[in-house]
This record gives sequence, structure tokens and C-alpha cells, in this order.
Amino acid sequence: MARSYEYWILNDPVRSPLHHRRAGWVFRPLDEQAMSQAADLLVGQHDFTSFRSAQCQAKSPIRNLRRFDVTREGRMIRIRLTANAFLHHMVRNLVGTLVWVGVGRRPASWVADVLAARDRAAAAPTFDPCGLYLTRVEYDPAFEVPRTPDLKLTWTA
Repeated sequence: MARSYEYWILNDPVRSPLHHRRAGWVFRPLDEQAMSQAADLLVGQHDFTSFRSAQCQAKSPIRNLRRFDVTREGRMIRIRLTANAFLHHMVRNLVGTLVWVGVGRRPASWVADVLAARDRAAAAPTFDPCGLYLTRVEYDPAFEVPRTPDLKLTWTA
């Protein structure tokens, strides 16, 4: 089982009306290489308490983050994440932390300290929901429901 998300951020001094509510926006230049280095430190199975919303109802904060990529495509930053599951606001909190690294507020190595702190106050603020897209959901094949193509429905009055 896995879920995948993409986060798109417009990295431009001027907010674009074409990207309004379709992408996040950061007007300061982002260092996508530093963001990628920070993302690499978070891949794997960890306690993601520092990236969990106060409203999260998950019994365990342990998640396996399988993929966390940061790439630049012109003025857009594309962030791709895949995990076995995500905590409430986890993706937005991870992206907010990467943005702090990208604008130079913190070094890439800081995210390891945030992860180890297991304290939401240690991380950056939650990032804007605009630009966040669920792109894939994978289910365990053992739970697949068999289809019955010959099923016929009849209505009685």
C-alpha cells in the first residue's frame, strides 16, 4: 500500500494569476539542490511527529517515506513524495520545512534535527495547500474485490 503526492511551487518574484490556487508561491529564489539534500535525509522509516498536525488522530507517527524528490522545471519546483501512509498535514509540513531550507533560513542538515526533536514546534510552518495533488494510491492486491461482470440488477416496484 502506498500513496503518492506532488507539490508544485511557483518560484518567481511575481505571483502569477494563471497559477493562483493551483500552485504554491515563493517569491524568494529557492535552492532546489539544498531542498533535495534535505529531502534525502527524511527518506526511510522514521517517527514523523515533528511533521504531524495537532489534529492528527493516527495511533502511530511512524511512517515509511519511500520517495521525496525535488526538481526544478523552469520557474516551477516539483516535489514528489511516496509513503506507506501520511499523517495529517504531514506533506504540507514537510514542504514548509524544505522551503525554509530553500530560501536559506536553515541548512539542509537542519531537517535531521527537526526529525529527531519529535516536536512540531521544531519544524517550519505548514505550507499553503495550493499546489498539493494526490497522484496515486496503491492497494494491497490481497484486498482486491473480485469483479462479477455477469451481475444483473432488477428493480421491483
